Amino acid sequence: MTRRARTSGFTLIEMVIVVAIVGILASAAYPVTSMVAQRAKESELRIALRQIREAIDAYRLATREKTVEMSMDASGYPPNLDVLVEGVVDKSKPDEKKKIYFLRRLPRDPMNPDTSLTAAQTWGKRSYASGPDDPQEGDDVFDVYSRSTKTGLNGVPYREW
Repeated sequence: MTRRARTSGFTLIEMVIVVAIVGILASAAYPVTSMVAQRAKESELRIALRQIREAIDAYRLATREKTVEMSMDASGYPPNLDVLVEGVVDKSKPDEKKKIYFLRRLPRDPMNPDTSLTAAQTWGKRSYASGPDDPQEGDDVFDVYSRSTKTGLNGVPYREW
């Protein structure tokens, strides 16, 4: 019976080896899980950029078709991102006072961790008057970009997506 009691259980060496193996496996799995999380954020960024850019293009098309009121000196692009959600009066049906909505909600920049900002403030905005190399805000919103200084898994900075 004493022999049986001594042989059951693990020795200290066996426990140290098991803990070391688990530690090695965990350290190998961490980069993979962080890459999966980054890939998910990048996918969210692609979708958000596509949604906003399609809404901006739809607004521009509506101004070309004269269904949205536009001043003579305006470019035809929305004055800000909130207009895409709030909607604009449909000029083709003035009696009904119906609005045209271009987005249900404005997505946040997933690469911007500051939750105190509104969704519109998380994005960098380029006006129609500014050049592509140095995007600046102006009287309208021609394009949006991420304000993140980080680089994506594909090697392209998020700002250039």
